[in-house]
Amino acid sequence: MDTITHLHNKRIVLGVTGSIAAYKAVDLASKLTQAGGLVDVIMTDGAQKFVTPLTFQAVTGRAVYTDLWQTDASGGLPTHIAHVGLAEGAALLMIAPCTADTLARLTGGFAGDLLCITALAARCPLVIAPAMDGTMYEHPAVQANVATLIGRGAVIIEPESGRFASGLIGKGRLPETPTLIGAIRQVLGKTGALAGRHVVVTAGGTREALDPVRYLTNRSSGKQGYALAQAALDAGADVTLITSVPLDPPYGAHVIAADSAAHLLDAVMTCTTNADVLIMAAAVADFRPKTVAEHKIKKTGDDEGLTIELERNADILAAVTARRHDMGSPKIAVGFAAESHDLETYAQEKLTRKGLDLLVANDITAQDAGFEVDTNRVIVFDRDGMTRLDLMSKARVSEAIIERIASLLK
Repeated sequence: MDTITHLHNKRIVLGVTGSIAAYKAVDLASKLTQAGGLVDVIMTDGAQKFVTPLTFQAVTGRAVYTDLWQTDASGGLPTHIAHVGLAEGAALLMIAPCTADTLARLTGGFAGDLLCITALAARCPLVIAPAMDGTMYEHPAVQANVATLIGRGAVIIEPESGRFASGLIGKGRLPETPTLIGAIRQVLGKTGALAGRHVVVTAGGTREALDPVRYLTNRSSGKQGYALAQAALDAGADVTLITSVPLDPPYGAHVIAADSAAHLLDAVMTCTTNADVLIMAAAVADFRPKTVAEHKIKKTGDDEGLTIELERNADILAAVTARRHDMGSPKIAVGFAAESHDLETYAQEKLTRKGLDLLVANDITAQDAGFEVDTNRVIVFDRDGMTRLDLMSKARVSEAIIERIASLLK
């Protein structure tokens, strides 16, 4: 897993309680550590029935805390008193999995074990991922405890539905690691540079129907658009992701499916009515078949080929720009240009013609950047000139673009 800038050197306290889902917490601790986080694990007695402290110590490289009376002799905490030291200076306290018993103890303000007393001492955000078997999560007592904790400012990650260890099926499964990390990223980004802003991001190549089976499209994977949505979430934005590709969306993004250019136009015009930023990362088809066959087009022995008449799709950025003059929304419009030659000339012309604030251009002939890979090499154009970003991950490219957008909004 790549380092996540948002988590680098952030101290995260991970509380693990007595659920069979404790094994998932091992993967969470490992992935957070790989992402650059400093993970301090607190295990309840029940948790140790499922996983040993040594397992967490092995994946985090840090001490594991199991006893209220345990002291920190390593000097790794602000104070040798464990429950105070663990809470002091932590960026976030996550309890995953959190049993029904621990939910009740947190609600009641109990201080009889290390995890609960650390939660009382903590001044950082509290994120709770409940996990329990059968119909326990739906019990009125559990729901009342959840509501109380939310009222106190805790963030609850709703459990998923599925099959339990008991063989029953219901709601109560601990979400997988990407969801848990996504929630952490969203909580840590609440005070970011785009806090309170609404950002609309488009992603993927559009699909223009030819018949009920076939369509015309392009090689856009949508990865850059999804990375931009994640970077905007990390910066505290409320994100709407309009996409044509079925990738796993970033946690916290509002996702709208739009397969064709016409559907994308409708979604963009609706979602940007009160948006602060539009990032048009989708690769929109310039043309579509003039006629869509009602039935699958069949080949015959007499036909030597097939002629398809095309017509132009609407220019989405042009439509947004025209409305900006009247409504002032979105405040910032960002376009993308994928070119095979004369990159700088075409990009500069597009920036001016479409009235954009930023334009991100990349050379599609490069084998290590752009389409269908996880890296990119781009030039960012604005009205004052251009900035080159050498080969880097699409996540890092996105962070640089979001940083530029935040500075423009200021």
